Order: sequence, then C-alpha cells, then structure tokens
Amino acid sequence: MNRKLVSISRYLSLVLRHRPEMIGFSLDRQGWVRIDELLEKAAARGRKISKKELLETVEKNDKQRFAISPDGSKIRASQGHSVKVDLGLSPVRPPEILYHGTACHNVESIGRKGLVKGSRHHVHLSPDEETAVKVGRRHGEAVVLGVLAGAMHEKGHAFFLSENKVWLTDWVPPEFIVFPDV
Repeated sequence: MNRKLVSISRYLSLVLRHRPEMIGFSLDRQGWVRIDELLEKAAARGRKISKKELLETVEKNDKQRFAISPDGSKIRASQGHSVKVDLGLSPVRPPEILYHGTACHNVESIGRKGLVKGSRHHVHLSPDEETAVKVGRRHGEAVVLGVLAGAMHEKGHAFFLSENKVWLTDWVPPEFIVFPDV
C-alpha cells in the first residue's frame, strides 16, 4: 500500500475506532457511518479523501481493518474500538490455541493480570504466530504468547470472530497463557 493509502488508513482507524467526534460525526450503534458524511466532515477539517481513495484503502488494507456495508453506503472499523459499539458478533467456538503478540516489557504484567482489554472492547488474538509477531512488533521487541482458547471456552469464556478474522474475548486469565522460554 502506498504512503497516501497508509496515511488514510491511520486516519480512518482514528476516527472510526476512537475519536469520531474529532471530525464531528457519531457512529451508529453498530459502528457504521455514511461514507459521504465521513468524507464531507473530513474535508471540512482539512483532510480531503476521495471516495475512490477510501475504497482503495479499504480494499488494499492487509489487515482488513474496515468494512463497507452491503449496499456500499457505509463504512466501519472491523474491531478495535475504544468507543461504544455493538458489532453484532455472536459467540463462536475458538480453535484450541490462539496467539497474542506483545512487547517484551509487557510480559511480567501479563503474568500477573492476564491479557486485559484496557480501553478497547476486547482482547485481540491471532489465529497464527506470524500475525501475532507482526502485532507485537508494533510495541517493541515482540513476544508471542499462546492462549489456551479451547480450555477457556470450556470454562465459559466467550470468543468472537471479527469480520477480518481477529479473535476477540473479554479477558485471558494468566492460567490460560503459555509463556515462551525467554
């Protein structure tokens, strides 16, 4: 993805996941906003994005962070919100093992508290180690933790699968985390 599309993707992440009020719109209950409204509000605040650029950003985003409504009129972030939305996801049985990428400096705290969602709606888990490494690198030297998702599910923890195949749960207790030998 070229620099301009990366910049648009970051901007969309900010306004669709965390700060829609920054440009003067509200998300509906499911996190959607009309594309025309988003583009108009962004332009009014000095951020001109064409509809073609927006659609290309959505299409080429390697993590598929955004979704377009079936009728093509709305956009939303697929997950990762810190603002209140209901993505309408139903609980799903997870695979036996999922992965979480983090920075080395977080491991001690995770060992005590588990994986907590912080300001987001859910803890994000990856289906494979490669993806978890990429996520962990964003925060420093990467460490990949295994999550015993099947065992968690058996103990009553709910899991959800976002549109872009990120696994979500409310909390991962330390006893369900496999720490690497460091």
